[in-house]
Amino acid sequence: MTNITLAIVQIYIIEGNHNLRSLLAWHLQQAGYQVQQIATLAQAYQHCDRQLPTLAIVDSDFPDGEGIEFCQWLYPQGNSLILMLSARIREIDLVTALQTGVDDYLKKPFGMPEFLARVAALLRRNRVATTIPMDMTCGDLHIDLVRRCVYRTCAISPVVDSLHSRSELTAISGHQQLPQMRIDLSPQEFSLLIVLAQASGRSVHRSELLKRAWDIDIDNPRTVDSHVLALRKKLGDPDPIETVRGVGYRLNY
Repeated sequence: MTNITLAIVQIYIIEGNHNLRSLLAWHLQQAGYQVQQIATLAQAYQHCDRQLPTLAIVDSDFPDGEGIEFCQWLYPQGNSLILMLSARIREIDLVTALQTGVDDYLKKPFGMPEFLARVAALLRRNRVATTIPMDMTCGDLHIDLVRRCVYRTCAISPVVDSLHSRSELTAISGHQQLPQMRIDLSPQEFSLLIVLAQASGRSVHRSELLKRAWDIDIDNPRTVDSHVLALRKKLGDPDPIETVRGVGYRLNY
């Protein structure tokens, strides 16, 4: 069973550039937010008619309209926050957006740390309830999403071998239980484990793993296989990752 505190913040990324949209979505999902990717303004209107987001991240220019017009429509619909992304650098564009109801304005190009900080500041400043996941427990695996650390419960006092030469035994705060072995993963291995854990026992196709665990475009399923092999070695026995023939992988717990 997976124990996880789910995010209640719903973010719409309304951005016509596929690569940028996917990159923003990946980073927001890693931070624990629920994200909906939307490519056109027509789709944005449809989604918002069904359910308003907590935060709408809106580009300024689309083939099917102006982002500012959508923001002007969205503002009176409810309490959705609006962050506009734009390559327009004139002061008048910024002023017009803010007067229309946009809560913040981020000029392109921008760095990911600034983007994430602005999202967090918007939600914090407006006192949006943000139940962001702090950790996950999958069987004997404990995943700390804040420190990006992984621990595994030891049934008996473990012997730290050469494979876990950088591992350490630790007691997780608030848990009076068997010892926990810390397992050091690379950033890519950690992202891969998170995607498998979030699937809650469901088989995850290699193509989905490539899309969600990598923040760059890779079209080689064997890349997944090599990283899963490295992840398995670090997690040790019993192996929690099952190979699903013709599909991909599943995390068993």
